[in-house]
Amino acid sequence: MIKFLKTNFELIFWIAALIALGVSNPAAGPQYSLCPFKAMGITWCPGCGIGHAISWLLHGNIAKSWQAHWLGVPALLIIGYRIYVLGRSLFVGKQAYNFE
Repeated sequence: MIKFLKTNFELIFWIAALIALGVSNPAAGPQYSLCPFKAMGITWCPGCGIGHAISWLLHGNIAKSWQAHWLGVPALLIIGYRIYVLGRSLFVGKQAYNFE
């Protein structure tokens, strides 16, 4: 079981992250922030809002997602593709990092 978790950590992480964003309420105010810029007192950050944007997308509100951060759509597509590649490697046995 531990070997499975270590081998598939990235896949489990991305799926758990999307589930967490899907069940969270994007309209709620920020409770905490993992942003190192905010921790240092810097008010502008290029990445802040992507989590809210993805959450709005998962709730079906594209306009609010775009307002939160314009990279929300591409980020969700990239994460979805990465989940697909890692899942395929798990079930089909292909190397996840084989870019041939």
